[in-house]
Amino acid sequence: MSNIYKAFEGKKAFIPFITCGDPELETTAKIVRRAADAGASLIELGIPFSDPTAEGEVIQTANIRALSAGTTTDGIFDLVRDLRCDVTIPLVFMTYANVVYSYGADDFLSKCSDTGIDGLILPDLPFEEKEEFLEPCHKYGVDLISLIAPTSKDRIAMIAREAEGFIYLVSSLGVTGVRSEISTDLESIVKLIRENSDINCAIGFGISTPDQARKMAGISDGAIVGSAIVKMIGQYGKDAPEHVYEYVKAMSEAVSGR
Repeated sequence: MSNIYKAFEGKKAFIPFITCGDPELETTAKIVRRAADAGASLIELGIPFSDPTAEGEVIQTANIRALSAGTTTDGIFDLVRDLRCDVTIPLVFMTYANVVYSYGADDFLSKCSDTGIDGLILPDLPFEEKEEFLEPCHKYGVDLISLIAPTSKDRIAMIAREAEGFIYLVSSLGVTGVRSEISTDLESIVKLIRENSDINCAIGFGISTPDQARKMAGISDGAIVGSAIVKMIGQYGKDAPEHVYEYVKAMSEAVSGR
């Protein structure tokens, strides 16, 4: 078992997503540290990719900025190694299967273990095709985190039974991005997950306000926010760390019911 369970231990989790290298890795390091200071339970670190199919315009643009700044996977591993000097909360990578495949799955997961990455999320990896990545994940003690979407339907129970780390429950159809309202019947999906697994479940996609985060945490074990934070980073650039701190603090307090 990885350290991911600690993000949910005795509390609801707030999980921010940050695109590594946007605007450059030095600022990413500052943002991650300030997010941890502000009460983030776990942080998703996005490895930029040229064709991020699950992402909306905000995160797609952040990927372009990061790649244009010269961000590399090896540079991100160096970032994580530095962060682990003082950041103790769980860290997971979120990227695409081709990034891991082209690096070499065994080498990639070995470096995840060496640098202190606790989990891996690959939104374009079909559940039925996960074995190629699952073996090296288990070899190096990294959780391969499963996503469940409203379209998963008859597969929800099966995915839940085999899930590890935590379940990333996608709130809405479509790509990432801020939504004014989330209308999916998430309660019934969470109920089915609970009937098949005792693993923690956090809801992401479309969450941007404390009220939304509070509601999603009330349904599940936590809330995940990406686009609202990435948009803030795009707006403020190198001055973003303190803005992210205030936002994460407010969202963490909302999720915990304060």
